[in-house]
Amino acid sequence: MERKTVVVIGGGAAGMSAASRVKKLRPEWDVKVFEATEWVSHAPCGIPYVVEGISPIEKLMHYPPEVFIKKRGIDLHLKARVVEVEEGKVHVREGDGEHTYEWDYLVFANGASPRVPPIEGIDLPGVFTADLPPDAVAIREYMEKNPVEDVVIIGGGYIGVEMAEAFAAQGKKVTLIERNERVMARAFDREVTDILEEEMRKRINLRTQEITLRIEGKKRVEKVITDAGEYKADLVIIATGIRPNVELAKQIGVRIGETGAIWTNEKMETSVENVYAAGDVAETKHIITGRRVWVPLAPPGNKMGYVAGSNIAGREIHFPGVLGTSVTKFFEVEIGKTGLTEADAIREGYDIRTAFIKASTRPHYYPGARPIWLKGVVDNETNRLLGLQAVGAEILPRIDTAAAMLTAGFTTRDAFFTDLAYAPPFAPVWDPLIVLARVLKF
Repeated sequence: MERKTVVVIGGGAAGMSAASRVKKLRPEWDVKVFEATEWVSHAPCGIPYVVEGISPIEKLMHYPPEVFIKKRGIDLHLKARVVEVEEGKVHVREGDGEHTYEWDYLVFANGASPRVPPIEGIDLPGVFTADLPPDAVAIREYMEKNPVEDVVIIGGGYIGVEMAEAFAAQGKKVTLIERNERVMARAFDREVTDILEEEMRKRINLRTQEITLRIEGKKRVEKVITDAGEYKADLVIIATGIRPNVELAKQIGVRIGETGAIWTNEKMETSVENVYAAGDVAETKHIITGRRVWVPLAPPGNKMGYVAGSNIAGREIHFPGVLGTSVTKFFEVEIGKTGLTEADAIREGYDIRTAFIKASTRPHYYPGARPIWLKGVVDNETNRLLGLQAVGAEILPRIDTAAAMLTAGFTTRDAFFTDLAYAPPFAPVWDPLIVLARVLKF
């Protein structure tokens, strides 16, 4: 193959995975990455832990820029914002003005941005989003320069819950405002979030079914007004979701999928020839339902970039889709899921049965045993497992094992007879996952 130029827009997980893969397979090709910030290969998931003070900010880059430039030979441009895309060219605003670069292949890996509600006072000093590493820097700096005792978090999804812990762990008075009737309502069924909320109410002021009307303050934020009251606020975090950055893709006529993210096929190709998309800006399909989904998470983002880079370089590989596997925690309570919730499965038209069990992470005679709750969802017609949710302690091995089971199409019988390890320091002889399979019947 003749020497080609590959342009990647966005230097996050997906972008750097795509660029690195092309360079690995086609070292002679010219691979350019344009990143609007000074951060590459960054880990936004670490922001709450930097804010909490348990992770150093510089560690949020998996690799420093020099690794990509010197070791991998990638032409990396930082603080370089792509402002226009056309057939075979991108226009980039960087340090010394605006430049035009040509491309043979183009990868959109420019992620997603916070969905900021149109409320008064959102621009006051002391109001932040928590989307990219620079946000963590800005929040820490603000806390060093200003007295912060009362923190209000608007939004009860993953970021909202994690940020609530980050501030509560530092002794701040935290109020979390969620407009739905419970936190993480879209991701989990009620039995699961009930256990999480019980722990949250012990440590913070959790306000559900409240709508934020405005944020008030003179020189900086002072309070948040909702339809049910007002809350003192020295600092506010907006965690009301994200949206994919599809504006540049629209300029070149790329098809936007039904989820609002860029449509891609299994090779991560878009509807425009030689144009690819990966990561939080791209939609994919759900492994179980086959439907188009947008799941902006780091593990699939990295893999999407790897797949895009492989196909660009001529090595065909297909991305099979996602299950939406995810975990987080609030202090001692872990919460996670893979596959479909009961609500998801009903919405998709499955005839299902479910089970919700409480078990222990170890035998009763071994110290350190803690409770874990599992919820399983099964297709009545085929006995196939459709999803698992977990809350409590030591959930990760159960979630990950269930993700493998779902990918392989396990039935409850397959799950029950899976030969899982047992020893008193690690698990009971009947692992909670096996107990769940037994209760679900086969």
